[in-house]
Amino acid sequence: MARVLVGLSGGVDSSVAAALLVEQGHEVVGGYMKNWINEEGVPGDCPWEEDLEDAAAVAATLGIEFRVVDLIEQYRERIVDYLLVGYRSGVTPNPDVLCNREMKFGVFLDYALAQGFEAVATGHYARRRELADGDAVILRGADPNKDQSYFLALMTQRQVKHALFPVGEMLKPQVRETAERFALPTAKKKDSQGICFIGNVKMSEFLRHYVPDSPGEIVDLEGRVLGQHQGLHLYTLGQRKGHGVASPREGMAYVVVAKDAEKNHLVVGWDERSTPGLYAGDCTVTSLSSVGEVLLPGGGPWRCEVQPRYRSQAVVASLEGDENRLKLHFDRPQRALTPGQICAFYEGGRLLGGGIFERIGD
Repeated sequence: MARVLVGLSGGVDSSVAAALLVEQGHEVVGGYMKNWINEEGVPGDCPWEEDLEDAAAVAATLGIEFRVVDLIEQYRERIVDYLLVGYRSGVTPNPDVLCNREMKFGVFLDYALAQGFEAVATGHYARRRELADGDAVILRGADPNKDQSYFLALMTQRQVKHALFPVGEMLKPQVRETAERFALPTAKKKDSQGICFIGNVKMSEFLRHYVPDSPGEIVDLEGRVLGQHQGLHLYTLGQRKGHGVASPREGMAYVVVAKDAEKNHLVVGWDERSTPGLYAGDCTVTSLSSVGEVLLPGGGPWRCEVQPRYRSQAVVASLEGDENRLKLHFDRPQRALTPGQICAFYEGGRLLGGGIFERIGD
């Protein structure tokens, strides 16, 4: 049996993760990561106080020790600043994926190991397997509708060795049933959505507090001016709503297909496969991370499954490059590939690693 620090977020998934570990006989301690509190004047409604109370109540129900681990400074430096730098530079970052590598299995894991724990457990819907050589791998979660292995794509082998995902073998309804069986106070709590410090506030409203508006023109692919935007950082490629340009064609919407930083133009086109820039078959991925063995086996281009965003299917692509940069060619062009977003690599149901989209197109 192991000594495990469970990241209790105040949600049902991490609550059940803790309960299962207690039932299995592990020495379990609950730890709430205090990452963010609402700052004066900053849009957001992070429910951290409610989550903290719920996490403490779960620990009390299970009869385990409970700690609050203050990581506000590290979260600001590693996640919030990363988010703001990305938007200021014109890309669309994914702080959720980085949070797992830098926070949950970064500084929180470092804290756990320094305190004598052997592992950190979370409520992620992913599965972990130990290999005969002592390494560990991540597999997709048993629930195909909740699989969260994509969000672990930037983890390292060291982190995976010390990670536990107790609910990864379960379907979501089973998690709810288990929470009821343990009489956990979070059994009926709704799942949280989005990044904590943003809460129910739109990302654009949060960004406006830190990144000044930079108005410019919205143009179509022929350069005709269709409207005005408030700043390129407020829009994402593939965005169909919220850009303020009404379509004159019934049943056909305008979609963001490019950001021209030099001219400060937001470029829109029709939401269809033939629209230039909306679909791409080639891209470059950098900031590579391997969950286990290196991504490149050597011997020239190789093929694997690639998942370009969380809510998309993994598709086959050819890869070539080195440990710093990969060039990808998809068998089928993909919609709205976006610089700054995370690209995850799989072999069957096994997560190989991931990287960040740097360039879209040849």
